[in-house]
Amino acid sequence: MEFSELREAIEKVGLVDAHAHNIVALDSSFSFINAFTEATGTAALSFAPHSLSFKRNVREIAELYGCENSLKGVEEYRRSSGLESSRLKCFEAARISAILIDDGLKLDEKLGIEWHRSLAPFVGRILRIETLAEEILDSEIPDGWTLDKFTEAFVTKLKSYPFIADKIVGLKSIAAYRSGLEINTNVARKDAEKGLTEVLRDGNPTRIADKSFIDYIFTMSLEVSLSFDLPMQIHTGFGDKDLDLRLSNPLHLRMLLEDERFSKCRVVLLHASYPFSKEASYLASVYPQVYLDFGLAIPKLSVQGMISSVKELLELAPIKKVMFSTDGYAFPETYYLGAKKARECLFSVLRDACIDGDLTLAEAIEAARDIFSLNAIKFYKINVDANAFSSKDTVSVNPVKIESRALENSSSLVRVLWVDTSGQHRCRAVPLKRFNDIVIKNGVGLTHASMGMSSATDGPADETGLTGVGEIRLVPDVTTRKKIPWMERQEMVLADMHLRPGEPWEYCPREALRRVLKVLKDEFDLVMDAGFENEFVLLKSVSWEGKEEWVPIDSTPYCSTAAFDAASPILDEIVGALHSLDITVEQLHAEAGKGQFELAMGHTTCPLSADNLIYTREVIRAIARKHGLLATFVPKLALDDIGSGSHVHISLLRNGENVFMASGGSSMHGISSIGEEFMAGVLHHLPSILAFTAPIPNSYDRIQPNTWSGAYQCWGKENREAPLRTACPPGIIDGLVSNFEIKSFDACANPYLGLAAIGAAGIDGLRKHLRLPEPIDKNPSLCANLPRLPQSLPESLEALKKDRVLEDLIGEKLLVAIKGVRKAEIDYYSQNKEAYKQLIHRY
Repeated sequence: MEFSELREAIEKVGLVDAHAHNIVALDSSFSFINAFTEATGTAALSFAPHSLSFKRNVREIAELYGCENSLKGVEEYRRSSGLESSRLKCFEAARISAILIDDGLKLDEKLGIEWHRSLAPFVGRILRIETLAEEILDSEIPDGWTLDKFTEAFVTKLKSYPFIADKIVGLKSIAAYRSGLEINTNVARKDAEKGLTEVLRDGNPTRIADKSFIDYIFTMSLEVSLSFDLPMQIHTGFGDKDLDLRLSNPLHLRMLLEDERFSKCRVVLLHASYPFSKEASYLASVYPQVYLDFGLAIPKLSVQGMISSVKELLELAPIKKVMFSTDGYAFPETYYLGAKKARECLFSVLRDACIDGDLTLAEAIEAARDIFSLNAIKFYKINVDANAFSSKDTVSVNPVKIESRALENSSSLVRVLWVDTSGQHRCRAVPLKRFNDIVIKNGVGLTHASMGMSSATDGPADETGLTGVGEIRLVPDVTTRKKIPWMERQEMVLADMHLRPGEPWEYCPREALRRVLKVLKDEFDLVMDAGFENEFVLLKSVSWEGKEEWVPIDSTPYCSTAAFDAASPILDEIVGALHSLDITVEQLHAEAGKGQFELAMGHTTCPLSADNLIYTREVIRAIARKHGLLATFVPKLALDDIGSGSHVHISLLRNGENVFMASGGSSMHGISSIGEEFMAGVLHHLPSILAFTAPIPNSYDRIQPNTWSGAYQCWGKENREAPLRTACPPGIIDGLVSNFEIKSFDACANPYLGLAAIGAAGIDGLRKHLRLPEPIDKNPSLCANLPRLPQSLPESLEALKKDRVLEDLIGEKLLVAIKGVRKAEIDYYSQNKEAYKQLIHRY
């Protein structure tokens, strides 16, 4: 029997990692040896390198990195290459589509959930109930904790999670580590009170180990999970030595499973319940609410151990109840190993099932897709494309047709998007089969001239150094691949520009941003976060003297309820589409201009924030078009009205923590010294940054005094007339500043290039230890001797020509192209005074 088709299906499926943990910073005290063993303590760890799985897994990582095959060799590679390099290598190889993270595991220098969003198209959160209970008890309340007060606080907090922005997709319990799995779902009140008393007596930090109190917490959590239809993951089987293995046998869960109140509470037995895999298989076969997950057993066992454990799970359990996870933690390498060995192991198990006659080849392929993705997508109700891995059709013996048939049921075309130097969104569409077979690996051809085009002409500008001679490759960044919400059976993906696959082109905007951010990370161990606000105008078509004109849909004022009400069908659809793309919307409202609205996005790492901005603009324009309207982001649609910006909020992170904000009362302005130096660099270089962030002549019609756009070179605290505004949003301690806003940024800007310029300026501020002047606490137009920012594109272009810092960090050739495009914009619009009115069809 030929199994190449099964192997190909397993290799290509995008994995849904249904149980994992946070990654830590490179300087964490959590030793890298822990990636390969559950052993703890010097003595036990000294023997760990002599286990089969340890030897194999170190070798696998060394082969991935191309380094010496030893723990020391891998550690040296990690230190020299950095976390970002390890992350990219491991997750590119792992091909994970979604990750569900239990962030309750205590780890030194643990990175936050937001950092992990770049690892996969979907990242969800699993809430560990014991950690939540301990955090509550660690907080101080008047007159101390009682059982009633704790119960109210715990249940209220638990019920809030499904409705907050960072909502959870499931609960998790580690009762096996504390008191065992013989959960009593009918704990007497006096026993729970006694247990709470025992826990409180041990003091802070709280560690809950009393069995009655743990069972009480577990039962309360089940009641909430039942109300919100949230599954409960349960640690079963092996772990580190804190766990009494005798009490982690899932058969101990009988009382819980037989309790009629919780018969519809879906539970997941984690870690293949090893060494109780057969027992877990039995439970899944007789209890409809029991599901299985085999993370940790893979890759921590020997090859035969992994295979036998998965085979035991499948002896009785329905395939539709078995799910994959890496149980990745602390290090990207654990995710890679979990993914790689799971693919290999499941291939072996399903191949043997075919040979033994348990499955046909078609059934084995369907089982692989179910176990690796579809089961978890359905079970956790997560927002990834399930159709991409469905296999309802009969499987052909031709291996190419397995994937193409399944995918073509849901999509026919893939749009490959890029943003050029003038900030215009462009795309090429390719049939899905060609995209999967050729384009993912080899890209799409594109002329060099594409990065030399202005907003007025689809040809290379004279002084860009780019012509129609020469071709690059648009290589899809598959981590950005999305189903198009407004267009059935189409997808979209953002692309990098390569000279040839694997060799970035120096004119690529996404690569330019990565280069700048790498310097920021390598020199200062900082990550730049960004969150954009989108101002746009909705236009309707009217006929005037036989000609079509586009005019604003209304003339209502700022935050008008009438405007919002009238546009609600469109706005609701926009928010729904963005939600389907996993893009956070923080708020939206009617703005001050005619027909104008603003949509504020959540903040995240700069590359992802720029990606999200591109998709957000695509969504807004497409949904408006669907309703017969035109959405435009043009900076100054009408010279007598308020303009539209794309304000961006910037913050700095180190090890997942905001370090732009001052850590105490030592700062006069609530900003850390690092934050001040970075922001001072941006303020210093702002005139030349405008050539990136305000890139067309029309941009400067917007940047005028008394129009909320920031016309003077200054900064202020919550001063919305200053181009740089420090912000203290709700939830931040009064007097501290979590980010600063740059108002002189509009939607004609390429966001990757705009953020690269901001990052480069900030780096210069850090290198030179620049300091901010005193903030402006009134309208800047009333301040004497305050310098104006460039009042035209020629002025900002002249500032850019003198700015050696931006040239050094962004790249000489790319900067030549940018200057050439800006010069072409100046020439065209100076000769065609009314041409700006046509920009509504480009931006």
